[in-house]
Amino acid sequence: MGGFDATQTRHFLADTYLSFVFWTVLTSLGLCIWYFPLWHMGISGYEVVLLADVAPVVLGVPLVRRVLRRHRAVAAVLGLAGIAAYAIPSPTHRLLAVGAGSAGVMIALGSALYTDRVPATGRLERDIQAWEAGLLVSIAVRMLFQTNNPAWATMNATNGGWNKTALALAVLAVLDVATRRSDAMAELHEAKKHDLSPRVGEEPEPRRAAWLPTALGFGALLFALHSMYSDSAIIGRWSWDGYPNTGPAPVPWGGLVITALAAGFSGGHRADLATGMMWWAVASIGAALITLVSGWPGFAGGLVLAVYLGTVTRSILRAVAQCPPGRTLFVGTLWYNILVLGHVWVVAYEFVPGGPLLRERTWVIMAATMLSLYAGVRAARPALVSRIISARDGPEYSAAARTHRRRARIVLWAAVAAGWLAMGARLPAATRVPAPFKPEQRLITSAIWTVHFDLDNDMWLAENRIIAAVRDLQVDVMGFLESDTERIIMGGRDWTQRVAEELNYYVDYGPSPRKHTWGCAMISKFPIKNSTHHLLPSPVGELACAIHATLDVHGRDVDVIVSHNGQEENPLDRKLQTTELARIMRESQNPFIFTGYVVTKPHARNYKLLFDGGHIHDIDPTDSDRWCQYIGYRGVKRVGYARISRGTITDTEIQVGKFVVPAPDENIDAWAPSYNRVPESHYAPEYHFPTVFRGRGVRGHFYHVFKEPRYFE
Repeated sequence: MGGFDATQTRHFLADTYLSFVFWTVLTSLGLCIWYFPLWHMGISGYEVVLLADVAPVVLGVPLVRRVLRRHRAVAAVLGLAGIAAYAIPSPTHRLLAVGAGSAGVMIALGSALYTDRVPATGRLERDIQAWEAGLLVSIAVRMLFQTNNPAWATMNATNGGWNKTALALAVLAVLDVATRRSDAMAELHEAKKHDLSPRVGEEPEPRRAAWLPTALGFGALLFALHSMYSDSAIIGRWSWDGYPNTGPAPVPWGGLVITALAAGFSGGHRADLATGMMWWAVASIGAALITLVSGWPGFAGGLVLAVYLGTVTRSILRAVAQCPPGRTLFVGTLWYNILVLGHVWVVAYEFVPGGPLLRERTWVIMAATMLSLYAGVRAARPALVSRIISARDGPEYSAAARTHRRRARIVLWAAVAAGWLAMGARLPAATRVPAPFKPEQRLITSAIWTVHFDLDNDMWLAENRIIAAVRDLQVDVMGFLESDTERIIMGGRDWTQRVAEELNYYVDYGPSPRKHTWGCAMISKFPIKNSTHHLLPSPVGELACAIHATLDVHGRDVDVIVSHNGQEENPLDRKLQTTELARIMRESQNPFIFTGYVVTKPHARNYKLLFDGGHIHDIDPTDSDRWCQYIGYRGVKRVGYARISRGTITDTEIQVGKFVVPAPDENIDAWAPSYNRVPESHYAPEYHFPTVFRGRGVRGHFYHVFKEPRYFE
């Protein structure tokens, strides 16, 4: 029984892949839902699809349980809808397909836990181990694909998706499940005869966990794994801070995340230790660190929490298996959804009912998560410890369990190795030294673009086209707004990694997700000597963010701001935010380039607050057709200005400015800007904007408003 069993190995690999499908569908659901409130600028009604994952409530019906016990592949087939959804062009119908897939994978998980709950078969352990392995496989795949999952419904053949391959493998896995049904039933029947025959001196039935705290623990576990550990970069970005002490970069240190989870999963069979109060207290310290502290200490706290979640996963799922499935999984998934909404409410408070109650209170969500985990593991502890003691008298079961555990550990650590190999493969690109485009001319090209969370007008991920646009523009420094995608509703991903690696830029992710903004990021061809992440005054509305960075530009320090002010509906916020930005610029002694989202008409009050108060100049004061994005400058020579249409990527254009930076020893105290327009021929070709955007342009991007770039003396 302890040797290699090809059939059991095939079954375990099939179950692991279906667990990969589980995590793929679960992580894509929020991303697909987010598309609708994003474009509605508020609650759209499609958010109700989030409740698809409470579908395991049907397991409270005995007939449904019997059907799923006899036909285990039924729910798995429904789960495949979340993978096949990529073939549906309509965002609405694609969302509904992913919702159906979410219902399917949740029902499949609940049915497997309940059907295989009899301990003597060892099937429950295999189910849980496969679920854990599937998460690690999902993380490893995303490490290779630069935090995207190539099987998501927002991926396709044009943006890097491997949907057909993923679907074909899923079909094979479902066929494996379907063809082993009768063997499983026979095994269960035989195991029941032994398991339900108590030995002398033993209790006839081990104690069961209380279903309500178990359900809360399950919901908290699912939320914690999804929100913080479904990708290797999440806790790294949670602990991210400004240069030079940014904390751990996602490459290669994301490998520590998958390693910590695997270490926890490997020790999960020790329920007596995993469910102890002291271990929970240590994990709570880790949770506090990742929630409240930046840099390596916060990241280390996140690793401790990862190990803890790994160790308690098996205990909580074992306890769930011993509870009434319908109500336990209904309450558990409902609590998971409440935590997901709270996780959104902390940043989206301006657009949702009751938002101010959770405004900027991530710590409340983390505290609720940890308390729920404590309730779950303490409820599970008596039953699990009694089963461990009882199992020691069953050598045959123990030998089988050791074999299955060994098989699971091989798959777990193979996924970890694959993740580290992905990190190694990406490390050269992530650590290359960028070079500016026009050093001989001392040119700096700076741009601003509100990218709408890298989700395009048709609900496809857009970084392929973002990368193409940035490459064609040949920008040295670019600010991205609405860029923070490290939340459940944005897929828990970091698209800036791919931009930086493929185009060879330094990257500052900006304020971390725990700072409760919608994000502002910056890429730079010039070394980032220092950067500060500002949370601008926002007493009424959404929290505005800014990056103030000092760059080494051709040997001279140049300051850059990338910022995103609040909405039109909050004039007080916009006034205070603009005043603060002006103060930052006014107090700097360096040449300065401002690229930001201001929300004002040209020459209106906030415009004057920014440009006059900040002692900077508008790149083109005659451009009256602006409202959101602006470029300003001081101490550099303006060469040109262009506006490029958005294509189908977002709802906002790209603005670009070209400047010549003074030599390091050049005195700029008497510097004054020139507003004389000149033809393009005034400058050598090295100073020109790309011709690819002239006329009809490329991929929907073309010079608009003026139909061509403007140049200045």
